[in-house]
Amino acid sequence: MTPVSFNILYEDTDFIAIHKPSGILVHRTRISEDTVFVLQILRDQLGYRIYPVHRLDRMTSGVLIFGKTKEAAGSLAELLREQKISKTYLAVVRGHLPASGTVDYPLARSPQHKKQPAVSEYRSLDQTEIPHAISRYPTSRYSLVKITPKTGRFHQIRKHFAHFRHPVIGDRPHGDCKHNKYLREKLGIAGMLLHAVSFSFVHPNTLNRVIIRSAPDSSFVEALEKLNLNLPKEFYSTII
Repeated sequence: MTPVSFNILYEDTDFIAIHKPSGILVHRTRISEDTVFVLQILRDQLGYRIYPVHRLDRMTSGVLIFGKTKEAAGSLAELLREQKISKTYLAVVRGHLPASGTVDYPLARSPQHKKQPAVSEYRSLDQTEIPHAISRYPTSRYSLVKITPKTGRFHQIRKHFAHFRHPVIGDRPHGDCKHNKYLREKLGIAGMLLHAVSFSFVHPNTLNRVIIRSAPDSSFVEALEKLNLNLPKEFYSTII
């Protein structure tokens, strides 16, 4: 269902941040035939132009921030390029991960591009095992993880955890099609389980620390319940 408006998480004279639901693109792109976008709906909702600072994939939900002017958007985009913005994500991945770790693996936007340094840190929040043989093992394991990307490469989290052999559930094309198909058909888990939970930066004008948080939406929480994964209480406030 296409949203008619968005939940506003933060607003000041320079920036506005919303909760982006899964299933909608941020803006028009040549690789998609979509006709409805966050940028268009939010402009109609607010009644004035806003300017993207960053993007989230169509199937990723969570914190999405815009500048109210080109200059404001540019100042925050520069902080992103300088790796001075902290972003955290929640994801459900295949398999059981160690308690914490770092994925340090260079990535390229496409085979035609040069690989660039890419680093993602993670912490395992919970693990589960279901009695279903989806692949060659008699049971299937999953982990709920908190991920902090230290760089901002294209599809970084999805590519990193696929390379790490713990792909994000629901991811296409980097994920595990057998697990995605089983979870969709047997448990009704259809979306990609990747959520941008927080976005933190030093405001370029006020110099105050801004921390914007977005709790996962109900479909993400329902998927966790179906898999018997426990979301820590700190993430449960204002479930959407």
